[in-house]
Amino acid sequence: QEQLVESGGGLVQAGGSLTLSCAHAEHPFSRYAMGWFRQAPGKEREFVAAISWDDRNTAYADSVKARFTISRHTYKSTVYLQMSSLKSEDTAVYICASTGRRLDVRTRLNEYTDWGQGTQVTVSS
Repeated sequence: QEQLVESGGGLVQAGGSLTLSCAHAEHPFSRYAMGWFRQAPGKEREFVAAISWDDRNTAYADSVKARFTISRHTYKSTVYLQMSSLKSEDTAVYICASTGRRLDVRTRLNEYTDWGQGTQVTVSS
């Protein structure tokens, strides 16, 4: 199992930006399809963004398209989620996840095997 550790969350005003990081230990020269999910109080965990194992493809939830960008720094074994034009409805715990396999983008929760603890993002209106 991979260890995934998120950071970068915090309090931001509506319209502002934040960048989340997910540091993950992986086998040398291996990369996996990764994703970001979020869970707001009283709501189910939902897909936010995903990146394929080779970084060629990305996918986004409709609610964050054109505002969020997922990327990976291979040598740092870190996946990022750049968030801009934040809205109050983006408030949630953001959780990084790994499929543990070399796959194209994956958007469903049950396709991910390893999860981080999450980092809180609060957007004030």
